[in-house]
Amino acid sequence: MQEFLLGAATSAYQVEGNNVYSDFWLMEQAEHTSFKERSGDAVDHYNHYEEDIRLMKKAGMNAYRFSIEWARIEPEKGRYNDGAIAHYRKVLECCHENGITPVVTMHHFSSPVWLIRENGWENEKVVGYFRDYCVYVTAQLGDIMEYVCTINEANMRLQVTSVMRTMLKNMGVNLQVGMNFELPEEYAVGEREISEILGGVKKANTFMAPCTPEGDLLIMEAHEAARDAMKAKCPHLKIGLTLSLHDIQPVTGGEQSAKEIWNEEFTHYLPYIQKDDFFGLQNYTRMLVNAEGELPVPDGKQCTQMGYEFYPEALEHVIRTVSKELELPIIVTENGVATLDDQERIEYLQTALYGVKRCIDDNVPVIGYLHWSLFDNFEWQLGYSKKFGLIEVDRSMQERKPKESFYKMAAIWKTAHTRRDER
Repeated sequence: MQEFLLGAATSAYQVEGNNVYSDFWLMEQAEHTSFKERSGDAVDHYNHYEEDIRLMKKAGMNAYRFSIEWARIEPEKGRYNDGAIAHYRKVLECCHENGITPVVTMHHFSSPVWLIRENGWENEKVVGYFRDYCVYVTAQLGDIMEYVCTINEANMRLQVTSVMRTMLKNMGVNLQVGMNFELPEEYAVGEREISEILGGVKKANTFMAPCTPEGDLLIMEAHEAARDAMKAKCPHLKIGLTLSLHDIQPVTGGEQSAKEIWNEEFTHYLPYIQKDDFFGLQNYTRMLVNAEGELPVPDGKQCTQMGYEFYPEALEHVIRTVSKELELPIIVTENGVATLDDQERIEYLQTALYGVKRCIDDNVPVIGYLHWSLFDNFEWQLGYSKKFGLIEVDRSMQERKPKESFYKMAAIWKTAHTRRDER
């Protein structure tokens, strides 16, 4: 029987530091940027990965989801960086040496600047560009990879589009990623500045920019093209993608609204993932909806640092909903909470993990849980203030300070099994 994958997740841009060829790095440096602070050295995981992976082993984890930075691998179109490939081989080897199964993400939001100069994720050429990058990485590293997520939260661009519509209606905003909607007065100036830096493109179509329906489908075409080409190169690889999903709960009169939102978040992607080997499920909270759409968090409910509801029960609900519509093994590739109180994180973990175990007991094929995140890291436009991590980092010294939750996670999972076995 396959060992359950229990571990944590990161993304390259949020933890490595100095991803100078990435689109977000360019936007951070703009004088009138929407980023509240710059990523800089981040938590310097690029140089501290050995220490970090050994810590994971010490905490009883056996899996690590991390991403490969496309812009490091291909800083200029068609020119690959041998040094970057060598680095990621070392990361993979370190995982294996420590009994950690690597779950590799090929694209986690950030893209090479050259891609954005060519209209980014609205340019149909992105399908071939992404496929070729994935094939190159597979040719170099596929022998020591096993699980691969092509694209992180492939529905994020559509969710950002939906949030923009919601904001226009002055309703609640529920987005499971760090975007800054408190934009400076000079934001329009910053947009023009970035456009000039990119060579005059009218809009920076990054992976966090609102998309057209055609742009949404381009992402799925890129996924399919990459998946098929990588499998052809290395048939042993288990390949899927990840989606950001809410536990959508209708209140009186909201049933049709809930169905439409779920279709946008999940159902309409089903034709493109039937040939995948697993599904990466990412959830943080629930969404209450009425006939008009999403509702704000109810008065009196506990909220996270991100402003959405503290609701770890959502994970079990979403797993069960997905399993009714998709017959694939499920890996929870992200689930967690932004909080300054680590006891809240422990509470969140306990509720979420017990829910996962109940799903498994009911024969739902959940094969892994990867907590977001391993570190308190760079939460995109919101900077370093949001604390998702199992490990605190003193960035002045890059000193790792594991929290109680870091060591508790494996124990909580073990207890969930023991209590079930005793019944």
